[in-house]
Amino acid sequence: MSTTRKHTALPKAQILIEALPWLTRHHGRTVVIKFGGNAMVDEELKAAFAQDVVFLRHAGLRPVVVHGGGPQISAALDRHGIVSEFRAGLRVTTEDAMDVVRMVLAGQVQRELVGLLNQHGPLAVGLTGEDAHTITATRHRPEIDGELVDIGRVGEITEIDTGAIEALLADGRIPVVSSIARSQDDGHVYNVNADTAAAALAAALGAETLMVLTDVEGLYEDWPHSDEVISRLTASQLEKLLPELSSGMVPKMEGCLHAVRNGVRTARVIDGRVQHSILLEIFTDEGIGTMVVPDEQGEP
Repeated sequence: MSTTRKHTALPKAQILIEALPWLTRHHGRTVVIKFGGNAMVDEELKAAFAQDVVFLRHAGLRPVVVHGGGPQISAALDRHGIVSEFRAGLRVTTEDAMDVVRMVLAGQVQRELVGLLNQHGPLAVGLTGEDAHTITATRHRPEIDGELVDIGRVGEITEIDTGAIEALLADGRIPVVSSIARSQDDGHVYNVNADTAAAALAAALGAETLMVLTDVEGLYEDWPHSDEVISRLTASQLEKLLPELSSGMVPKMEGCLHAVRNGVRTARVIDGRVQHSILLEIFTDEGIGTMVVPDEQGEP
């Protein structure tokens, strides 16, 4: 072997060896990944995301992908002449809007993601929360200025049935779940927050990890005065910070809190703008983003 070849091959071997303890630790474990933000609209990031998820699957993990589709929904509603209104950070979803939401999530965003994953083999299977009663919800009425407000077909998750997802995982498939829920009470469907859906699924599946892709580096120590990212915090520490967070981060961090309080070992918010951020987070010593862990025994 030439000296040049030795030098180029050695760093690759070192990288693989660094991944070994993480590969061992995560083997056979379920990891739920919330796909969203920039990673969802940038073509290169989308392709890198698909490669990462397939890599996890071939490395012996059991990835489950959950997605919403805010930008795509807004664009489709515009095309249909339906005005997007937001209240308490949530999209007001009329019956007409819900038809478009369902069409975009299950017929466009999910299909594209399944297609990207399946370039690497017969792996991904798409479903929505309606399938096999995976996600059930009732009408969510947020409180605004002390009053409960009706924002239409927006759901609050009441129940998760993991049967279909477990069957797909047992068959070596990668489930791709759109954040739509069946209604518990009226035969219709609900639009549910994808961060919340991912956290609820992670808890119900007994996942090792919940990973939420965002458009920031993680949770900042003292934003906007500092761009220092908090790399690790406990559930109780996070709970104290929640009231200070920006509205976009709240469902993500509430989801992380719900997950670690309900049996998920770690929840992470990672920067989806970085190519291969998922692999960096799971298989390197440094990791990136913010990791939430359950409270230590005896900690309040």
